[in-house]
Amino acid sequence: MPITVTFTEGVVPTESHRKVVKEITDTFLEKHGLEGNTVMTPNVTAQLHVQPKNETFSGGEPIEGAWVEIKSPSFALADREVQKTFFAEVTEIVHKHSGGKLPKKHIWTNSLHTVDGTWNMDGIAMTNEELGEAISKG
Repeated sequence: MPITVTFTEGVVPTESHRKVVKEITDTFLEKHGLEGNTVMTPNVTAQLHVQPKNETFSGGEPIEGAWVEIKSPSFALADREVQKTFFAEVTEIVHKHSGGKLPKKHIWTNSLHTVDGTWNMDGIAMTNEELGEAISKG
């Protein structure tokens, strides 16, 4: 489940970047009951992007912000309560690591679901059913 975290330069101190990624990853696994799952844990990956202040926008105007996007199979982040609690916690994680300086209204999140059968693990494109079977072994 690739997680993409993007910050405007300076909104989260560099020394906190790894903590943000780790806490978001741990929260994703926890919300899906997969803490310690040996199959899923290494397959929740992340990329962190830090953009210069003049390259992040809201309404076409420069803004300092944070963006978190999750790509997952359609069964992940499908439950409304999981969606609400996960993204609330993600927002809180980023806000906390900004030292409380980044307003929560400047932290945007979203999720994209992949087409069934296109999720690749260990070089194999898996259906949701095949992915579920693999996860159950971990």
